[in-house]
Amino acid sequence: QVQLEESGGGLVHAGGSLRLSCAASGIRFSINTMGWYRQPPGKQRELVASIRPGGSTTYADSVKGRFTISRDNAKNTVYLQMNSLKLEDTAVYYCKSQTITSIGYWGKGTLVTVSS
Repeated sequence: QVQLEESGGGLVHAGGSLRLSCAASGIRFSINTMGWYRQPPGKQRELVASIRPGGSTTYADSVKGRFTISRDNAKNTVYLQMNSLKLEDTAVYYCKSQTITSIGYWGKGTLVTVSS
C-alpha cells in the first residue's frame, strides 16, 4: 500500500521559514520523481518543485531562490525548505510521487499559512 505522509506545515509570519517533509512507503522511492504541489484557497493546484531520481530539480518561478527541494533516498523522504515566505505562499501543500510509468501518488496535504 502506497503512503505519502506530509508534515511540517503550520502558521508562520511573512519572511519566516518552514521545512516540509514527506515520508513515503510502498513505492520504489529512489527511482521515482518526487514533487511538491500546492493549492491556494480558491485556486487550482500547482507545481512548486520537483526532484528527479538523479537529483535534478525544477521550480516554479514564484519560488525560485526561496524554496529548496531535496530528497533522502535512505529515509524515503523528500523535503521542501521554504524561506522568505510570503502571504501568497499560503496553501495546502501536497507531496506527489511519480513512477517511471507515470503513475502518480498523492499525499493528503499539509496546510501552510503565512500571516502578516
